[in-house]
Amino acid sequence: MPTPPTTGLILTGGGARAAYQVGVLKALAQIRREVSPDDRSNPFPVITGTSAGAINAAALASHCDDFDAAVAALCEVWENFRAEQVYRSDSFGVIRTGARWLTMMSIGWVIARWRRARPRSLLDNSPLEALLKQMVSVGRLRELMGAGHLQALAVTASSYSSGTHVTFYDSVQDIVPWTRSQRVAVRDEITVPHLLASAAIPFVFPAVPLNFDGMVEYFGDGSMRQSAPISPAVHLGASRILVVGAGRMHEPPGRRQVNGDYPNIAQIAGHALSNIFLDALAVDVERLQRVNNTLSLLPPEALARTSLRPIDVLVIAPSERLDDLAAKHLASLPAPVRALLRGVGVSGRGTDTRGAALASYLLFEAPYTRELVALGVADTLKRREEVARFFGWGVR
Repeated sequence: MPTPPTTGLILTGGGARAAYQVGVLKALAQIRREVSPDDRSNPFPVITGTSAGAINAAALASHCDDFDAAVAALCEVWENFRAEQVYRSDSFGVIRTGARWLTMMSIGWVIARWRRARPRSLLDNSPLEALLKQMVSVGRLRELMGAGHLQALAVTASSYSSGTHVTFYDSVQDIVPWTRSQRVAVRDEITVPHLLASAAIPFVFPAVPLNFDGMVEYFGDGSMRQSAPISPAVHLGASRILVVGAGRMHEPPGRRQVNGDYPNIAQIAGHALSNIFLDALAVDVERLQRVNNTLSLLPPEALARTSLRPIDVLVIAPSERLDDLAAKHLASLPAPVRALLRGVGVSGRGTDTRGAALASYLLFEAPYTRELVALGVADTLKRREEVARFFGWGVR
């Protein structure tokens, strides 16, 4: 009897956009209950995540002995989110970080000698640590691995100190760390600081110190310099992989209507973040599909001589532009945060939605995150038969 494939889950980055991932997981749990009600095991022995996806990955992994309950707990958080759970959104908190940061950008040459006036980020994400301690039971990970519920968990972060992209992983098997150009793997016990580092959106949230190669380095968002987001799951033993994206993989044909004005800071920042969070995944999926196509052309004797193996990949990504959804919910942000974002060009007035892309990563507010969860559920249920075939649910 053939060995069943090891299924990996990849949750990508995207700040508040990660609510979409929770919707996908919610729909997966529903489909399994309906077509394979006797299956109560963890469907993802290998789980990897980046940025906000790392938080969801760790929360799911640390409760993977009851997948349905773990998903329900994630839904409880994401469907009732408030920005204050992630970053200081009160007037004083915003002034201490964001307003001072913008001041430094404009007249920093005047006050650069005053070290205390050098904020480290646009927003203060200190509340996030308390939330992570509620969501993620890091102490259970090794226990769950020992009990056979989980084979491996990995999260990624990028070092500002050395420029190295690092995958921190923990696993049951003794997997040799891999090294590629500008990206390495390190076996380590996954902790809350690893998650804070992985989710530290550049410029927006402060870098986090982590021990790496015997030294302390400062790490930021794992989506930076992440050229191969699928790679960690493959190295950790996954032979089929579900990838959940945080942005559309393909744009519809035709040109979008654009504003002819010169782009403001928010537009440029949103474009840069989209490049960091979204582009590498599409490229890596296309690369894997080409490898699979090439391997399918090899005769059995040639395939036996290569270490490469076909990887079955299912990608679920938003069917709608999350920038457009965010534009409808800008008023949900706390007033001090809206004022700060207006300072860099996020409008939200009438049909002027410039800067909505930037806001889409910071909109940790229930009206927006609930809509993303609902979109994730709808997109996944539309592919119900494909999902069931991928997992082999309902197959006798």
